[in-house]
Amino acid sequence: MEQAWKVLIADDESIIREGIREAVDWSSLQMEVAAEAEDGEEALELALLHRVHIMLVDLNMPIMNGITLIKHIREKHADCKIIIITGHDEFTYAQEAIRLSVDDYILKPARPDQLVKVLENARRDLELMEQKNEHLRMASQQINKNFPLLRERFCHEWLGGDLTREEITEQLQFLQLPVSCPKLCGVIRWPELIVNQPLMKESDRQLLLYAIENIVSEWLEPYQKVMFRDHSGLIVLIAWEGIPESVLKEIERSVQTYLKIAVYLHFEPVEDGVTAVPAAYRRCKTNVYREAHISPMVRRARQYIRDHFTNPEMTLELVAQSLQVSPVYLSRVLKQELGISFVSLLTQLRIQRAIQLLNTTTMQIQEIAEAVGYDTQHYFSTAFKKVTGASPNQYRKGAAFTEDGGVP
Repeated sequence: MEQAWKVLIADDESIIREGIREAVDWSSLQMEVAAEAEDGEEALELALLHRVHIMLVDLNMPIMNGITLIKHIREKHADCKIIIITGHDEFTYAQEAIRLSVDDYILKPARPDQLVKVLENARRDLELMEQKNEHLRMASQQINKNFPLLRERFCHEWLGGDLTREEITEQLQFLQLPVSCPKLCGVIRWPELIVNQPLMKESDRQLLLYAIENIVSEWLEPYQKVMFRDHSGLIVLIAWEGIPESVLKEIERSVQTYLKIAVYLHFEPVEDGVTAVPAAYRRCKTNVYREAHISPMVRRARQYIRDHFTNPEMTLELVAQSLQVSPVYLSRVLKQELGISFVSLLTQLRIQRAIQLLNTTTMQIQEIAEAVGYDTQHYFSTAFKKVTGASPNQYRKGAAFTEDGGVP
């Protein structure tokens, strides 16, 4: 059944209202008279109650005149079509109504053919408006349905480094993402992705990737982010919030526990605005590809150091003993594969943690020194200044340094 457009007749003379009602075959116009009113106040109330599509309004009505009524209708029910009914002696008065964007006007006494013609025009405008709204609704649904794909395409362009700051901001806003600069860019790589002759079917590889993405999504659910795959199959994350190192470790452990595979994961801070995201992405890629060439023994050694760096008794010999290798051999392979000595790695981990504590707690310097594995405040302060260029006290007072996120 086709829609019946609802009409309200507002005139203080009942004979005029009756004449209009009886002069038109409303059903042939797909219309119905939903209400009648004898003053402007009643007309406003009934128009809003019935959400009428068309109003036939007399300008000269008691309590609230037609001009005031039209103003209220334009504020509260803007899509309603308004046709004013006016006498010849009120035409100047009617010009003010025309300035209020009324849709048409009829001079009294209204002829039936004239009235029908004006109503047909109003109906045609309503049908066109409905079609336009329907097209917009369908387009909006289609855009919302394809939002993940649109976001992914935009992110690929973003990482390519060819977009201006203005273009990035415009796309972020359109795709309902924060327009501020992201805090982090990260890459997750599964080694099987680059094996020339994979041992599993492509469908199985895809299922495993989906499983990795699901684990990542669960752990990062509280954080504002986008996640997608780049053209080489790496999982890429752009996050607008800082993600604790503990959460990233849990992602690695969960994948290992549930999927029995190791993933290489690295995040880099994004500095210097939204146009700096491609550079952070490239640093992440370099890191995870380098990670693929690290031997299992070095990976275990590094994890042991990460888990125990707060132990003031931590030494190269202690790590070597846990791995059942010689300290000399371990020192050599750490330097070869990570490009950093045992002492430098241990110092970087300790200073990184110290920076976090300086930024987020009110702990005393001595307490922080002990918390990150230093026996004395003096030794800690010396090491801190060597890495950051400022003493712990200077850093806390506002020295312009940022937390180092690039520990190997």
